Amino acid sequence: MAATMLRRHPCNAVPSRLPDDAVRLEVPLQAPAHRRTGAGLDGLTVSDVDHHERLTAMREGRLGSVHSWELVTAVDGPGTRLTTFLSGCPLQCLYCHNPDTLAMKDGQPVTSDELLARIARYTAVFHATGGGITLSGGEVLMQPAFAARILRGAKELGIHTAIDTSGYLGAAASDAMLDDVDLVLLDVKSGDPDTYRTVTGRELEPTLTFGRRLAARAEGPEVWIRYVLVPGLTDDVDNVEAVAVYAASLNEVRPGTVTRVEVLPFHQMGRDKWDALGRDYQLADTEPPSVDLVDRVRAQFRAHDLLTF
Repeated sequence: MAATMLRRHPCNAVPSRLPDDAVRLEVPLQAPAHRRTGAGLDGLTVSDVDHHERLTAMREGRLGSVHSWELVTAVDGPGTRLTTFLSGCPLQCLYCHNPDTLAMKDGQPVTSDELLARIARYTAVFHATGGGITLSGGEVLMQPAFAARILRGAKELGIHTAIDTSGYLGAAASDAMLDDVDLVLLDVKSGDPDTYRTVTGRELEPTLTFGRRLAARAEGPEVWIRYVLVPGLTDDVDNVEAVAVYAASLNEVRPGTVTRVEVLPFHQMGRDKWDALGRDYQLADTEPPSVDLVDRVRAQFRAHDLLTF
């Protein structure tokens, strides 16, 4: 592919040369709504590129590592949404259903201008449905400069924006970036530090700190708490209660911060990916939660006046 130049966009001050292998999003969007693993980037050509040139472009946010994207309704935020899955994640969640997004090097290089051009094509759909864009992953905050450019460009187009994040890298999100975020889907994976460490291999506190920072912002954003319910792992009554108390505490800081809690029942949909990657899947024998268990956990959140689904 011939070397490309960034087309001038409101969020870019000057054009700058990009790596020769930067992906151009020129294939039709594939968007089966029942898939939650991304629609892929089929048909895109990638060639060799100088390593330093790529790192410079990524550091400046002109280039990102993207796993896939899809167009969905009533998932990842309100309305019809173009969800882009970025590659790279600092967590090692036992139940991750997209383990192929964990390594940034496994994604495809995509320019911010090309992704924004793709987003602009759906402006009318977003406005008609009350939808917008969601940056997911992996972990979106592994690529804060790229995410910031996409969010800024989307806001200049008048499009609703959301990020789906564990919050573990919340310190990487600048205040300027958060000014361009309307909704944060905050994945609080446990309320107990030891359980969180078992689930993710990381510490809980950065997630809690990020949520408090969001609540302390006078102008938002809105927060939806997401909680994956895994029998025998995250279903302990006290563990769930800690998350519910935390979510309610954010509304005490800024009323209306947490407008929704989503209890997401564990499933085995990602197991084949773990096998294909040769990774040890420790939850192979874990069954999805029963209806009664899901109802109990949702009731715990509702007891704290949290709208829960």
